[in-house]
Amino acid sequence: MSDSNNFFKEGPQYNGPSVQGSVNRNLSQHPKQGRIMDLVSSHGYMSIEALADHFSVTSQTVRRWVNELCNQDILRRYHGGVGLPSSVENVAYATRQVMCLEEKRRIARLVAQHIPEKASIILNIGTTTEEVARGLCGHVGLKVITNNLNVAQILSQKDGLEVNVAGGMVRARDGGIIGPAAMAFIQQFKVDFGIIGISSIDTDGDLLDYDYNEVNISRTIIKNSRQVFLVADHTKFVRKSIVRMAHISEVDALFTDRLPSDAMQAVLKESGVEVYVAEEQADGHSTPSTAGDG
Repeated sequence: MSDSNNFFKEGPQYNGPSVQGSVNRNLSQHPKQGRIMDLVSSHGYMSIEALADHFSVTSQTVRRWVNELCNQDILRRYHGGVGLPSSVENVAYATRQVMCLEEKRRIARLVAQHIPEKASIILNIGTTTEEVARGLCGHVGLKVITNNLNVAQILSQKDGLEVNVAGGMVRARDGGIIGPAAMAFIQQFKVDFGIIGISSIDTDGDLLDYDYNEVNISRTIIKNSRQVFLVADHTKFVRKSIVRMAHISEVDALFTDRLPSDAMQAVLKESGVEVYVAEEQADGHSTPSTAGDG
């Protein structure tokens, strides 16, 4: 359980290698876009007119902000307004690879600070956990279990790391390995850290995803990890999914790039979850900074 006076945390500076990959422009750079996401998440739908009145700006300005969010599949356009994306279909993997890429890199570097050398870890399916894998490439002596072929490919190229890959059915769209064989493989281990991504975090703290088979693997990871780290960028607090994986109280720490809403912060505090925020510094560098006490 976390101390209420030490709710938001910061780890030591990570001196490992920088995360590699193509540079992508940040999502939701305008602060009003983050507020639009909060409003839509709370109400399910907001008209352009209502948003313009709320922010005291023109409808054209709101449409520009909304179009940027919709083009990244964070929100969905409706006639005269904007709403939540589909709860039954995930965004395409190729799109998710570049969505909030800089935010995921900052999260990955922050997670890497909290993983000691010679630790055992499990990484699940997801583009954020793939960035975490890149962030761990500077570590030595790690024993890694994964059902993500992309994670295995990233870490298997580094000397001094042991990578164990689950068997099972490989999903062509994202390299995820699912099915009873993968679950049975993971059940053989008890690791120091389970690092999991998620498609969405509901307002009551439920962790949700789209694929029942994938959710079963993530549940198994939680059960077989001494500590569970959840990695999720700010858009996961807006999106809606259909399959319940767990409750936020079942994880030990959340690593994100932006403080969630006050209501969600209350849920996190009540659940005893430590929150680590990887904020972008004023000079544009992606190093962790303390968000403040909760």
